Amino acid sequence: MKGLTVRQKEVLEYIKTYIRTYKYPPTVREVADHLHVSVKGAYDHLKALQKKQAIQCNLNRSRAIKVLGDGDLYQEEQYRSIPILGSVAAGKPLFAEENMDGHLAVPQGYLRSGKYFALRVKGDSMKDAGIFDGDITVVRHQNNADNGDVVVALVDEAVTLKRFFLEKNRVMLKAENPAYPPIYTQNVRILGKLLFLIRNYE
Repeated sequence: MKGLTVRQKEVLEYIKTYIRTYKYPPTVREVADHLHVSVKGAYDHLKALQKKQAIQCNLNRSRAIKVLGDGDLYQEEQYRSIPILGSVAAGKPLFAEENMDGHLAVPQGYLRSGKYFALRVKGDSMKDAGIFDGDITVVRHQNNADNGDVVVALVDEAVTLKRFFLEKNRVMLKAENPAYPPIYTQNVRILGKLLFLIRNYE
């Protein structure tokens, strides 16, 4: 590792402290807020630290900063790689290669047993449930749901995120936005149940 400037050492120490506290790395926005600089300024500092091999990061992904040469930071918490899925076509296996749109590192402590995937939210149909366009939902893969669960479902070859209700002879998939009418169907495939979501404020 090449010699760091005083400012670069400050940035690196902030990242380490953040990881020790929260068990995951800060976003570029959080680095910028801590340094009282613009997002571009924080981005430049991170690129300089990466060039000097102090950190490794993918600045196109949220919370994808890894400190190099300090394994103690990562001994207590294990991360699990969750696939981010794009559109899931009917008839294609859920985790097929063509559905993949990258991966998300999630602290193991946030997850239980089972298989998980993530989806990027598009649109505002679930805004009254606090789920907004651009959020990333982390979903536990399962093919059943209880009334009131927020699920990822496949209806007419389209993937949708809605609240699930089983009625007498059909399923209602309810939006959390009065501008969108419920979807009533007898042909639905539950892909998973929403566990939590990740929001990037950049």
